[in-house]
Amino acid sequence: MSAPAVASLGRDSEWSAVRVSVLGLGMAGFSCADALMQLGAQVTVVDEMDGDAQGERAEILGSLGASVLLGPGSHIPAETDVVVASPGIRPSSAMFTRARQGHIPIWGELELAWRLRRGPADAPWLCVTGTNGKTTTTLMLESILAASGAKAVAAGNIGNPLVDVVMHDHVDVIAVEVGAPQLPFVTSMSPWAAVCLNIAPDHLDHFENFTNYLATKERVFHQCQVAAVYVVEEDHTRAMVERADVVEGCRAIGVTIGIPGVGMLGVVDEYLVDRAFIENRREAAQELARVDDVQPAAPHNVVNALAAAALARSYGVEPTAVQEGLRGFTPAPHRIADVGEAGGVRFVDDSKATNAHAAEMSLRAYPSIVWIAGGMAKGQEFDDLVRGVADRLTGVVLMGVDAPVLATALARHAPDVPVITIHRTDTGAMSEAVASAVSMASPGVVVLLAPGCASWDMFDDYTHRGRLFADAVHQHLAQVAKRP
Repeated sequence: MSAPAVASLGRDSEWSAVRVSVLGLGMAGFSCADALMQLGAQVTVVDEMDGDAQGERAEILGSLGASVLLGPGSHIPAETDVVVASPGIRPSSAMFTRARQGHIPIWGELELAWRLRRGPADAPWLCVTGTNGKTTTTLMLESILAASGAKAVAAGNIGNPLVDVVMHDHVDVIAVEVGAPQLPFVTSMSPWAAVCLNIAPDHLDHFENFTNYLATKERVFHQCQVAAVYVVEEDHTRAMVERADVVEGCRAIGVTIGIPGVGMLGVVDEYLVDRAFIENRREAAQELARVDDVQPAAPHNVVNALAAAALARSYGVEPTAVQEGLRGFTPAPHRIADVGEAGGVRFVDDSKATNAHAAEMSLRAYPSIVWIAGGMAKGQEFDDLVRGVADRLTGVVLMGVDAPVLATALARHAPDVPVITIHRTDTGAMSEAVASAVSMASPGVVVLLAPGCASWDMFDDYTHRGRLFADAVHQHLAQVAKRP
C-alpha cells in the first residue's frame, strides 16, 4: 500500500487491503486489534511475551481472524503496511527500528483512536497529562462535564481504552488521560484543549533519559485547538506551551495556587476563580468554587481542580457546574485518602505516590508527619525531596529493597529525625510499619503512606500496598476503640 494511501486512512476508508501489525497484546493492543478487524483490516498481532494473559487474548483474536505471533523472536511481517504500537513497548525497541528501516508508518494508540473518530464534529478531546495527578484531574474533569449536562466519559490511560470509546460510545466530549508511553507515535491528533500538570523524572527506563521523556510529554499540546493549559509554578510545563505548535488562535491558559493574572485561573480568598474565560478578565474574576469544595484540599490537589476547571471552561462549561462537579467528585482510591483517626493521629493513604515528586507534593500537604516510605526507587535520588520536607518529619518508617537509598538521604539532610527500618520483605511488613509509625506519632501528627517508590518488590501493585496499609490502620483503630 502506498505511503499517501496509508497517511489518509480513517474510519470510513476501505480497510480490507490494509495489512496492520499490532505490537503488544495488553489491554490497549487488544482493543486496537479488535477495532481494526471490525473495520475489515488484515491484522497480525505481535508480542514477544507469551504469558497467560497474552494467550487468552490471542485465542480470542485468532478466533476472529487475526494472525498472532507470540514469544521471543516474534517480529513484524515484512508485508506490513502500518504498525500500531501499544504503549508498553519502548520507543527504542528493535521492532520499531526495523519498521523505520522498512519505511513502515508507526501509529500509537492515540493516533489510531483519532483516525477512527466519526469526523471533525465527533466528540472533542480534553487531554490531561503530567508525571503526577493525571487520574485525579481526569476524573474531576469528567465529574464537572457531567454536572454541566454533557454526556462525557473518561478514557485512555485511565483504564478505559480510548479506541473502544471512539468506536462504540456516542458521547459529547471525552476526558482523555494521556500517559507518556502513549505519545511517541502521535501525528494527526488535535485535541480541543490539553494540560500538562507537572514534569519530574519518571519512566526513564522507557525513554532512556529525561530529555526524551520531556520531549514526548510535550506532544500532548501538538495541534491543540482552543486552550493549552500550563501550571504557573511548573517551569517545564510553561516552556512546553511556549514551544508548542498549536492551531492558530489557541490560547495559553495558566493555573496557579496563587492569585491569578489575566488569562489564568487561581485562588483568591479561599475561592477558585477564573480570569481566562470571562469577557472582563482584565478587571474582574469569576468565582468557580470554594477551596473546600476540593477534597482533599491539599495544595497540589487544588491545582488539579483548577486544571480540570480550565479544560472544562474551555469547552464552555458554566461556573455552577464546576462547583457542582468538584463537590460531587469522589477521589480514586489510594490518592491522599483519609483512612481514619485515633488519639488525634490521622492516617492517610497515598500509595499512588510512586515517585519522589509525587511523594513531595503529598508531604507538603501536612505540617507534621510520620512518613512511611520505600520500595523500588527506579534509579531515583531523594536528596532534594528530603531536604525540602525535613522540617515536617517527626519520624520515618522505611521498607523495601531500596530503603537504604532513602536512609542515606535522610542521614544527610534530616539527621535528627528518628528512622525505623522494616527488614522483613513479605506483605506482613506493612502491619509492622504501621505499628512503628504509631509508636512515633503524637496528637496532631499525620501518619502518611507516600512511598516515593514503586511497589513491585513486595506487593502486587500500589493498590495492594494501599489496601494492606488501610487494613493495618483499621486493626489499630479497632484496638484503640476497645481500650477502656
